Parts: sequence; C-alpha cells; structure tokens
Amino acid sequence: MCHVIVTCWSMLWTLLSIVVAFTELIAFMSADWLIGKAKPLSSEDMTTEQGGSQEPYHLTLGIYGHCTHMQLSRQDTLCGPYAENFNEISSGFWQATAVFPALGIMILCTMAFVSLTKCVQSVMKKSIFNVCGLLQGTAGLFLILGLTLYPTGWGCHKAINCCGPYASAYKLGDCSLGWAFYTAIGGTILTFICAAFSAQAEITTSSDKVQEEIEGKNLICLL
Repeated sequence: MCHVIVTCWSMLWTLLSIVVAFTELIAFMSADWLIGKAKPLSSEDMTTEQGGSQEPYHLTLGIYGHCTHMQLSRQDTLCGPYAENFNEISSGFWQATAVFPALGIMILCTMAFVSLTKCVQSVMKKSIFNVCGLLQGTAGLFLILGLTLYPTGWGCHKAINCCGPYASAYKLGDCSLGWAFYTAIGGTILTFICAAFSAQAEITTSSDKVQEEIEGKNLICLL
C-alpha cells in the first residue's frame, strides 16, 4: 500500500529541492557570468542593423554563450551561444566547468522529481530521504568543482576579448562578475542545506507519531 507521509520538514525539503534545481539550471544557462566594460563599437563589429553607429556597448560572457548589450538602445541585446559544440568552448577549464555543474544539475533535477513522488519511501531498503540527501551532497561537490575551475579559464581568448588584455587565470581584467556566478554560488550553498534538510525529513517521517497514524491511512499529514 502507498503511504504518503507529509511533515513540515519533508515539505520544506521538497520545496528547497525544486528551488535549488531551477536556480542552478538558470545560472548555468545564463550568459551573465562575466560582465565586460562599456566600449565604443568598432568598425569590425558594426552591422547593417546598427547602421554603422558608434553607440557604446558591453559584452557579457557565460560558459558557452555571450550577449552584446547596446548602452543606449536598451532593447537591442543580441545573445546566443559562441560555442556550437562542446569542443568549441574556449577553455579546457570551462569545458570542465560545463561538465561538472551539468552532472550536478542532472542529479538535482532528478532529486526534485523524486521529492514529488511521495509514494516512494525507500530505495534498496534505504530511506529515500537518506539516498536523496547523499546524492544532493554529491551534486554539491560537482558544483564546487565547476565553480573552482571556472576562474582558471579567465585567460582564454574569449575572456580576453571581453575583459581586455590583462585578464588571466583568477584575474578579471576589465570585467566584473555577473549575477549568474553569484546565483550559482548561492545555489551550491542551498544544495548542502537541502541535503541537511533531508536528514531532518527522514527523522520526522519515521517518528513514532507517524507509525501510530499509518494504519489504515494512505495520507498522513503532520504539520
């Protein structure tokens, strides 16, 4: 028989699992990891749409994508991937940054889905909360690896084009860190908090009070 057990801690863990997965996914897909300084449009960058204007612009750069933001025409923002495939990502370190967080995000998205399937209480005789907490902790380690390796690639040609000639490993040059980088850090911290919450969810859903309520009921709600 399927028993759906809902407690404050299990609800909090479920909500945080979903929030963490979406937070990391949005940060990973964003092109706002590095923010370049405003500079005048060069003759090489002019397009027919811009009519040859010298309007200032600034670049933003992500792990595999970039954007060109015109300073005066706020609606004129051109975004897209600069890498058509994995091998075109401009730094080996950024390739690793793409792989490790991608693995972590896949785990987090899977755990977010599992957290909604309340009927599953155990996996191979192990509590679903303990298994998910362990996997979320593993995902957090993957995210830390990606964030640690990312600044090592700041000396690649794409970063130098965005941040100037003084950009190098762990040196931003003329760039500043964008919201996506800080969001990824925040999501990583929340991942470990989420893993800790899973332990509390396990304690509350296996308590004596729950066992007393479980007979003859499909839904046990202790909030």
